[in-house]
Amino acid sequence: MKVRVHVSLKNGVLDPQGRAIHHAIEGLGFSGVADVRAGRLFELEVEPGVTDAQLEDIASKLLANMVIENYRIERVA
Repeated sequence: MKVRVHVSLKNGVLDPQGRAIHHAIEGLGFSGVADVRAGRLFELEVEPGVTDAQLEDIASKLLANMVIENYRIERVA
């Protein structure tokens, strides 16, 4: 089973990577993009018996910095 863990910065946390991407978009002449927030995507291949609680532990203890980041877990099937 495939699981995706989306990690993003919490609102209010400065995002220098997102700002740099936004600046590059404007530099290429594109308009209409108001803001960019960068994040990370982890894809895990797990056994069917892996529980939601185990995935929460993996995400909160290893994949995301809970002080400045949020995460969302998605089971793909």
